[in-house]
Amino acid sequence: MAESTATPTTTTTTTTAGSPARLADDTAQGKTTIAASVVQKIAGIAAREISGVHSMGGGVSRAFGAIRERIPGGGTGTTNIAGVQVEVGEKQAAIDLDIVVEYGASIVELARAVRRNVITAVERMTGLEVIEVNIAVNDIHLPNAEGEEELPVMQPPRVE
Repeated sequence: MAESTATPTTTTTTTTAGSPARLADDTAQGKTTIAASVVQKIAGIAAREISGVHSMGGGVSRAFGAIRERIPGGGTGTTNIAGVQVEVGEKQAAIDLDIVVEYGASIVELARAVRRNVITAVERMTGLEVIEVNIAVNDIHLPNAEGEEELPVMQPPRVE
């Protein structure tokens, strides 16, 4: 006959100091919601703070951003979130970033630094838990490619 010994189990919830308060907690004073555009702006600013990030967005969004900046009133509120897509729930956020990296920067180390900075900034400022930050490196900025980009030189085909 096997003896069964039951040990009492207790479930404790631990929170770390500095752990953000969750937004879904209703209080007697009300409920707080945060718009996705707010999370987009925070993530975009946090990503640009990292040395080695040249710009945000793919080629098309950068082109439209340059056009918007030239239109009076067209650059307000939209240019600072190019290259940032977010999904925001009541307690969590997921962030996708499209970045252009400076030539010579270690992309792996840069992505780690960007991810860490974005998660820290969004969680600290909003209280949302960032469940993922996906980073797509779309281009590398070359030191001599300032201003307008040069058109590629057309070479004759190697085969006929």
